[in-house]
Amino acid sequence: MRAATAHNREQQVVEALERFNANLGEAFRQQKYERMSASAFSFFRGSNHLYWQDLYRDWHFSLFGGVTATQTWLQGDAHLHNFGAYGSHDEQVRFGLDDFDDGIIGDYQYDLWRLLTSVVLAVRESESLKPEALSDILTTLIDSYLTTLQQDTNTVADWAAMADTTDGRLQAFLIKLTEKKGRAGMLQKWTECAAGEERRFISDHPKLAPLSVVDRAALEQALVDYQATLNDQIPGHSRQHFKVKDLARRLSAGTGSLGTDRYYALVEGQGDGDHDDVILDIKAQQPPAAWWVMNPAERAEYDQMFSHEGERHALAFQAMARHPDPYVGWLMLGDQVFSVRERSPFKADYPTDKLHKPKHWRHLATAWGRILAASHLRGARALSEGGADVFAEGVLQRTLPHAEAFTDLLLNMAQAYADCVQNDYQAFCRYRAC
Repeated sequence: MRAATAHNREQQVVEALERFNANLGEAFRQQKYERMSASAFSFFRGSNHLYWQDLYRDWHFSLFGGVTATQTWLQGDAHLHNFGAYGSHDEQVRFGLDDFDDGIIGDYQYDLWRLLTSVVLAVRESESLKPEALSDILTTLIDSYLTTLQQDTNTVADWAAMADTTDGRLQAFLIKLTEKKGRAGMLQKWTECAAGEERRFISDHPKLAPLSVVDRAALEQALVDYQATLNDQIPGHSRQHFKVKDLARRLSAGTGSLGTDRYYALVEGQGDGDHDDVILDIKAQQPPAAWWVMNPAERAEYDQMFSHEGERHALAFQAMARHPDPYVGWLMLGDQVFSVRERSPFKADYPTDKLHKPKHWRHLATAWGRILAASHLRGARALSEGGADVFAEGVLQRTLPHAEAFTDLLLNMAQAYADCVQNDYQAFCRYRAC
């Protein structure tokens, strides 16, 4: 008879997944698991809580950070597909971090490690790249991150990746989006407007469901109260023009957040007519993945910082995003708090499956590194006056004198943890097959 072991990783993974997703209904849980089973990368996207469980207290952080000066606002779930195109109130297309559900204040390395691991998983899924190309791609991203921190911090923090500030494949992607997407196309996809009537959501849309009379009334009232949470320093909205035209429940959205209560609200735009109407994405917010591994003292400090998860989400969004969404806020509905943001007319992920050559990956790796560094600088600037300079200096003082060791650690860590994710994914698939 074999003795039980405390290091049964397969059992730990399964138990952690079941525990984290216990509040989902059976149908939603199985739908989420189905999406996670598509690939190791999909599994990684849907199990951010495992990443934080594994690495939250990793001692390697102390080598190149782990101090107050290297803390900033984090995206908290930094992977390739949480970088995307989005449009602000000025209808300009930008590319950057676009999901702040797991936003948290912490050491910069949490984002950097997770992003690099996602690159490893994505490159391994690409059948057109040789394994030896991977180290160059990762090194390019690391170099880009550090090089960006060495530049004027305010200039970088004010920078955004746009068609006129990028080049190569990313620039081409943004130009194509500008030409092919826009508010008219988004409204056509989700809404209809009969002659002489106001615009409404498409009644039989497969990703939308109507609300009951009671739920509709409750959400309409919550949206009245929500307007008090808007940041008036961000241009692009007006409480005077705010008018709800229609409401619907959003179905089957996301991977990690699948099963989370979510609604769409169609509201009047600032201009005359229906051409500039806005769709608000209203999403129930849970504690970020990092919260689940905090000790009681850390949770107490967290509770002092944020009144609730809607406030935390809004603060993270406004801190890290360049040209933040003017509709970012929150509302209370029943016993849940929801984030509110505009659904971007230009919402799109970069198609990494179209990257077939090492130089294509290196080009995007340069952009990912620069965008993450700029977002971290903005996050640090939001935390305190002069915070961007303190953050950049704190990171560079701990990395540049030991740049080779820093890079080696990240290369080894990202590839080793990707190995772990792939093993966990196989364990997950075996569990689902039982």
